[in-house]
Amino acid sequence: MVGEDNDAPDTPTGGNGGEEELDATGEVAGGKESLLHKLYVGTGAFNIVGNRYRWFTVFATLVVVCIVVVGVRGFNFGIDFAGGTQIQFPAQGVDHVISSEEAASVFEETLGEKPGELQEVGTGEQTSIQIRSEKLSKQEAGELQRALFEELQPVGANGEPDANAISISAVSGSWGSQVSQQALIALGVFMLLVGVFLSIYFERWMAVAALLALTHDIFVTAGVYALIGLQVTPATVIGLLTVLGFSLYDTVVVFDKVKENSRGLLSLTRRTYPEAANLALNQTMMRSINTTVIAVLPVLGLLIVGYVLLGAGTLQQLAMVQLIGMVGGVLSSVLLATPLLVTFKMRHREYQEQEQRVYERRRRTRESRAADDTGVGGMDATELAGELRQEKALAAATGVPARHPKSPPRGQRSSGRNAQRPGRPTGKRRR
Repeated sequence: MVGEDNDAPDTPTGGNGGEEELDATGEVAGGKESLLHKLYVGTGAFNIVGNRYRWFTVFATLVVVCIVVVGVRGFNFGIDFAGGTQIQFPAQGVDHVISSEEAASVFEETLGEKPGELQEVGTGEQTSIQIRSEKLSKQEAGELQRALFEELQPVGANGEPDANAISISAVSGSWGSQVSQQALIALGVFMLLVGVFLSIYFERWMAVAALLALTHDIFVTAGVYALIGLQVTPATVIGLLTVLGFSLYDTVVVFDKVKENSRGLLSLTRRTYPEAANLALNQTMMRSINTTVIAVLPVLGLLIVGYVLLGAGTLQQLAMVQLIGMVGGVLSSVLLATPLLVTFKMRHREYQEQEQRVYERRRRTRESRAADDTGVGGMDATELAGELRQEKALAAATGVPARHPKSPPRGQRSSGRNAQRPGRPTGKRRR
């Protein structure tokens, strides 16, 4: 395994596409770029795969903590799941526009508690205030309706203050249960289709690693919601399903690069499978960072608009779960999915044997260099050079199909330095 052999480095610091010049130890020949430059060009600045067991410990601990938090604190289910009462009335008062803060103040003074959810619905003259809370008794509902009418004076359809403009209705939790059931079915189908697709397009172990990373994202998002006490609504469920697609997208991009770097690897001794996978991570890391930043910016915009302008509502709940899931998803794609893949692959004997051949070649190279320095005969330099040339030829033949340029038509006139070269036909018939 990478990092477990004292005679070999944990990972190459190779560059783009595995085509950079490496010495026999897997290091880049020359070149001491800065950390930011290595991050930008993907030359292996971060040894993620070599430290994979540390990341496994971190993520396993995080998942266990999230499970404990969910079990101890539970979820703060919204009215659509737990049931409750919904109050709605026009935002237009007799002499002013009623604000959501005024409505919340009247609610708290009347019932002695804050509303569970309050938001403004609609725009312009059609704007209305919507309050959702725990289930109220008939007496509490009547007191709240009278207080709202006396304090805020909402106008009805005739333009006059009307107590009947304040509607109070009970909301059943059965609708939320149906949403949850359908969401679980959709999640199961999604995971099944993802596993089948990745198994066909990539391979079995890539599908397993991707599904485990997605499972981690679900647990972490659920744990953060339970820890902070955020309200779980149908918008939360929708946002979670959206986040899983984002996380999977980033994982597939990394796996595609791993597949490219490891093509024909078993017949080569240029680098091991963990080194090829780590190189793929470094090559796609800048892209993952850029994609996450660009995706998070509009989500932050939704969160700010939903909280500052509209109050606690659907936009805020949707943006919050997407923000948590996106950050957790990109971390699992980079730090968990590929290290899991490497662990699964290195259980196969052929990859272990190929790793030993890589280390053996590097050992022979170091001995040859040491012998050259001391003047004692070591590995034949011609033999080493021939082996390295063979490795490069095999890598090139495996990664890029051979292209043979078409021969120019016979008799076609050459141009440039080759024009009218002595001894070559010009295409003209002698007279």
